[in-house]
Amino acid sequence: MARRKRSHSSLNVWPGYVDALSTLLMVVTFVLLVFVVGQQFLSVAMTQREHTLETLKQEVGRLANMLSLSQQQAKNLSASNAALTNAYHAKEAALATAQSTLQDKERQLAETNSSASSLQTAQSGEISSLSAQVAELTRQLQTIAEALDVERKEAQSKDEQIADLDKKLNLALADKINQLKKYRSEFFGRLHDLLKNQSGITVVGDRFVFQSEILFPPGSAALSEQGRRQIRTLAHTFHDVSATIPTDIPWILRVDGHADKQPIHTAFPSNWELSSARAITVVKMLIAEGIDPRHLAATGFSDFQPLDSGNTAEAYAHNRRIEFRLTDR
Repeated sequence: MARRKRSHSSLNVWPGYVDALSTLLMVVTFVLLVFVVGQQFLSVAMTQREHTLETLKQEVGRLANMLSLSQQQAKNLSASNAALTNAYHAKEAALATAQSTLQDKERQLAETNSSASSLQTAQSGEISSLSAQVAELTRQLQTIAEALDVERKEAQSKDEQIADLDKKLNLALADKINQLKKYRSEFFGRLHDLLKNQSGITVVGDRFVFQSEILFPPGSAALSEQGRRQIRTLAHTFHDVSATIPTDIPWILRVDGHADKQPIHTAFPSNWELSSARAITVVKMLIAEGIDPRHLAATGFSDFQPLDSGNTAEAYAHNRRIEFRLTDR
């Protein structure tokens, strides 16, 4: 009867132990499932964050290239982006550490289960400790996910700031262009009033055109006396107008030299050198008359920008010219 009682006692303990172990395994499985799902959501959030950061970097680069006037603002935004990137890498490292720690704890839990028959009492305490650690790691992962969400919102705010800055800069640029058009109209208007009775001087669109014969002897890049008077008149008029242009408007007066398509037989090898030399001569005299050289440019077009495609003497004379264009830099 004693053996029978001991047998019944052993049978009664074993099912309870099996139930407890099954319950423990279910709990561990549930915890691991929660962790895996959380890890998937966190991975998606991290991918979105990387895409957002990449987009932000490209946008900042584009603004830095397009808008030199906003270099300081772009540098500040780039610094903010670098700080966001560093914070993201720090969060990513913390996540990797948490995952590694969790894997270690899972391995410890598996080793504890394998020796459960001889360490049942110690196992209960170890399982409780591991469960607490898993809960703490889960809390840490949730904290990291919340921090990444905050970083994402900050990045979105930066995107909005960049878009607003882009809009403001475009409006400012348009305003500067409109202001420059006003001063160009004033300059051409004054010059037209001074030279309106002279032949060979016309206004074509946004350009003031002098026929070459008014300024230079045939085949030469040295200003004639009449040409020097004309350029001096232009310089004095432009000097008065340029004094009223605000310093924050990036403008230049471009002097374009043009020749006809007839071959030349002078000291110049080709019409390229002749047209360029004439433009440079005019620019030098404008500088001598007090025009700031930082607002002047000389260009030569040879005979490749004709106004008249004919082959007559009148067409050739029409194409030999010096053009003045007030434009943005």
